[in-house]
Amino acid sequence: MVKLKKVVSIALSVIMSTVVLTGCTSSSDNKASDDGKGSVYYLNFKPESESQWKKIAEDYEKETGVNVKIVTAASGTYEQTLKSEVAKKDAPTLFQINGPVGYESWKEYCADLKDTELYSHLLNQDMAIKDGDGVYGIPYVEEGYGIIYNQAIMDKYFALDAAKAKSIDEINNFDKLKEVAEDMQSKKDELGIDGVFASTSLTPGEDWRWQTHLANLPIYYEYKDKDVKNLDEIDFTYSDNFKNIFDLYINNSTCEPTLLGSKTVSDSMAEFALGKAAMVQNGNWGWSQIAEVDGNTVKEEYVKFMPIYTGVEGEEKQGLCIGTENYFSINSKASEADQKASIEFVEWLFTSETGKNHVTNELGFIAPFDTFEDSETPQDPLAKEVIRYLSNDDLYNVDWNFTTFPSQTFKDDFGAALLEYCNGNMKWEDVKKLVIDEWASEKEASK
Repeated sequence: MVKLKKVVSIALSVIMSTVVLTGCTSSSDNKASDDGKGSVYYLNFKPESESQWKKIAEDYEKETGVNVKIVTAASGTYEQTLKSEVAKKDAPTLFQINGPVGYESWKEYCADLKDTELYSHLLNQDMAIKDGDGVYGIPYVEEGYGIIYNQAIMDKYFALDAAKAKSIDEINNFDKLKEVAEDMQSKKDELGIDGVFASTSLTPGEDWRWQTHLANLPIYYEYKDKDVKNLDEIDFTYSDNFKNIFDLYINNSTCEPTLLGSKTVSDSMAEFALGKAAMVQNGNWGWSQIAEVDGNTVKEEYVKFMPIYTGVEGEEKQGLCIGTENYFSINSKASEADQKASIEFVEWLFTSETGKNHVTNELGFIAPFDTFEDSETPQDPLAKEVIRYLSNDDLYNVDWNFTTFPSQTFKDDFGAALLEYCNGNMKWEDVKKLVIDEWASEKEASK
């Protein structure tokens, strides 16, 4: 357990934000129960985990008698949904903020959690969202993302006489990845795939893998060069590195770049699950999207991660992008009974045997709390890959710096510009200029 605790506390630091509700649950409305126990209303961030949260709510209600309501915001609408919901009489009692920037937006609604049992169990308390002596956001999951690949398809390629690599170990920088990907694309019929990479989803609200996750890499390296953790203005120094990998994705894909505006994340994950693509950029949360696709042909043992290589010097030692975008906050405007009920709910989730089983086996979380033993870690292939990278002292993992991105408007406009670039309506120099200018203007507007 010591090893895992040490590793899990290394990284933590986030994401995508933000009128459509995709689902809710519980047997009754969110209102204090007659016995004064209070009730819980959790506004869930990730549509892909909605069914798991519903099951958790049901089990907790059966065990304790406390009503738990789950509402899930549609992809890319969390901030707008939260703004709408907190204005209602029965507002969320439990919600999440995306790091320091999110806290600044919601500090008026964040209760102090420094005296909670959950905070006392946090492996690295420095990673909680603090303001003065108070604790207002507690990270509850460690996650990682990179390029997910199908080892069976890769092995089929490596076995070809003229293959540009003979094993995955040879692919440890952008130049080699590009050489292999382009060669695989030219042999896609022989490999039985539609393209090397699954489609780059650029439908509005479905573009967070690029305007947030992929964009994290150039910002990480710029921060690293300047020895900072945030900037009011950026140079977008590593713009060309972003372009390197983005071009590789869209030009060696299952579909033409001009069609990407109609593609969703679900489309992309289904292409991978059905064996139509060898690779897809996403995080370990994507395992459920792979496993639950009807007709899935990818065997669990062949689902692996590689880092996102962009051509940065020394990237042979780069690992996955590892951190968190998930910080629990309790609504300070809720009744005392509901605040207490919400705190007890999350403490049950991360300390009780039943709760921890949900966390590990249903949600697939790598939890950053000392209540979890080594045996209580997710066994799905992508979570195991994240733990493998966390445990590799020979590699450095890329921090999640997108919590410092200035606003959702910035990310949405970046995503829209990427779509225009794919459609041939915008030059890369103009995309770069937009990123630099909007970063500065949105940072200034947030002050």
